[in-house]
Amino acid sequence: MCTACGAPDSTVAVSDASAEHVPVLCCELIEHLELRSGARILDCTVGLGGHAAAMLAAAGAEARLVGLDVDAGNLDMARARLADSPGRFELHRANFAELGAVLDDLGIETVDAIVADLGASSNQIDDPRRGFSFQADGPLDMRLDDRLTENAADLVNRLRESELADLIYQYSQERFSRRIAKRICAARRARRITSTAHLAHVVASAMGVDPGSRASRIHPATRTFLALRAAVNREMSCLGSLLDQAPHRLSRGGRVAVISFHSTEDRVVKKDFLKHRSEGVYKVVTKKPITAGSMERRTNPRARSAKLRVAERT
Repeated sequence: MCTACGAPDSTVAVSDASAEHVPVLCCELIEHLELRSGARILDCTVGLGGHAAAMLAAAGAEARLVGLDVDAGNLDMARARLADSPGRFELHRANFAELGAVLDDLGIETVDAIVADLGASSNQIDDPRRGFSFQADGPLDMRLDDRLTENAADLVNRLRESELADLIYQYSQERFSRRIAKRICAARRARRITSTAHLAHVVASAMGVDPGSRASRIHPATRTFLALRAAVNREMSCLGSLLDQAPHRLSRGGRVAVISFHSTEDRVVKKDFLKHRSEGVYKVVTKKPITAGSMERRTNPRARSAKLRVAERT
């Protein structure tokens, strides 16, 4: 059991893919949401169900949760993870930008909590077939939602050099974006870039780094891969839509919580919360972002860059 929120241990296996799933900042999330008994909860990124299970446990037997995710496989695993809470949740395959439409279809006007964990889940990152990581070679895909028609390989091989450089810088603040874009365009003239290993090698060579070197803790292609994933999945525009809709869907005293994993996302969330505070719509609960403690950082390396921000509807 989670000692802070009383939720079942999130490492309980419901399938091979979710056996090691540990929801990031789970106890901190439950603490700052201050869920009342019987709360109505919208989990915008239900993933493998770890946060959802903790929130249902914290809010009592009368709580109800609506979960959204674009990954059909994750929804199946979340459904299995939440099987011990029958009748208390329903899951929908939808992007969180569509939250308003989903709630309208369900006849729900407002909820007491809106939660979004903006990180990809471990099973997505670790599956070479998804193309999110350069740790193992795989197709250069990066779609969280396989219904999308354009993948990372399409962007890498279609965009003009200036467009590619702007994309990489805009989404990841990669300071070598122009050098990387130039090298990508030169490489694709020889042959189309279709694999993660090929792209990682091209990016590393543009930066004059041996991709197999461990001299740096951060692989030279990390920021480029993050930028491409964000672009393929339209992550920033979808985040903007979520933040725009949230205050209209929160009940008075309800809270919105966003967990981000890189500075671009965190700045957008911070700016939105401050804007709505100045308008008298929000009270900012977290003056500074909540980050993982030393124990969580040791046991769950992907928590190291996580930042939680929470605001309350006034």
